[in-house]
Amino acid sequence: MKLAGNILTADGWINGHLTIKDGLIAGINRISGEIVTGAPCLIPGFIDLHVHGGGGYDIMQGGEAARVLARTHARFGSTSVLATTMTAPPAAIDAAFAAVAAVRRNPPADGADILGIHLEGPFINPEKLGAQPAYAIRADKEFINRLNAAVPIRIITIAPEFAENLALIPWLGRQNIRVQIGHTLADYEQCCCALQAGAKSFTHLYNAMSPLSHRAAGAVGAALAHARYCEIIPDLVHVGKGAMRAAMRAIPRLYGITDGTAACGMPDGQYRLGENDIYKQGNAVRLADGTLAGSVLTLDKALKNFIRLGDSLAQASHRLSAYQADYLGLQDRGRLEIGLRADLNIIDTHYNIIDTYIAGRRVGRDKD
Repeated sequence: MKLAGNILTADGWINGHLTIKDGLIAGINRISGEIVTGAPCLIPGFIDLHVHGGGGYDIMQGGEAARVLARTHARFGSTSVLATTMTAPPAAIDAAFAAVAAVRRNPPADGADILGIHLEGPFINPEKLGAQPAYAIRADKEFINRLNAAVPIRIITIAPEFAENLALIPWLGRQNIRVQIGHTLADYEQCCCALQAGAKSFTHLYNAMSPLSHRAAGAVGAALAHARYCEIIPDLVHVGKGAMRAAMRAIPRLYGITDGTAACGMPDGQYRLGENDIYKQGNAVRLADGTLAGSVLTLDKALKNFIRLGDSLAQASHRLSAYQADYLGLQDRGRLEIGLRADLNIIDTHYNIIDTYIAGRRVGRDKD
């Protein structure tokens, strides 16, 4: 199979052909080193490292939720995802992991690749739950080992102000689990201690963490001052434009996530997030009390929002693919290079997705 257009390569843009064979990129042939105006652009498939649901299903529901999530977000350009769990009783988290494991054994042909789990709770601060249910506990090595044996935990969000959580960070790193600071009231110094212990990123920057002020920098200040990698929800609801631009300027590898819920790809109405009812209205989803509860963002919209905030198409693409791949140490995806998985999006001149390919398979998607 051969695809033509402006191709975002590791060395920049070229115009040419990209050849797919056996699910991999078999060739990239240059016609011109200049972008051809009006031609479609080929960029890497999006990688979403924080997504709870989609298509009406939430990961904590178990069953086929992971399959529906993977298929739903593939329609919007995500080619790899981390299924993300909520704070819940241990038995409920075990059940969610078992359901994800079953779907991974028999994955959907037209769905994003489920790389593993982002364990967002329960090792968070009960005073900074956000939309998380009130089941926060301290980090537990035995519990984590049990979960990790069922499905690989790629990322874990913790509140490092608790001694048990902080003490476990070096061990988590040795298990190849990325530790993120989030749902936390940790101050600046406590966050710096966590970073020194091996924490690598921050969970949905600005949201559900101690804020920045000029005499108390908080978790936000620690992220802006020290983070190399950091996730953010670029829906322009969770974070305003000015704060987005500050993070884009300060953090070298700021990357976009959806924090997507069951309401992604669905009409306005009532859905579930863990054990909580959530309500979608327009471009936001909230608890009954008005608290933001995840998002309805998809990464095709995130691409446009980063560009609106000043990124080039190439830079916006990096924030949705290359940075995530580098952060997780994935060497087989995240870029368009010979020998890598043929995970890519073809977009038009208005940054709308025309087609998505996952391991060389064309994925059906809604045409708006």
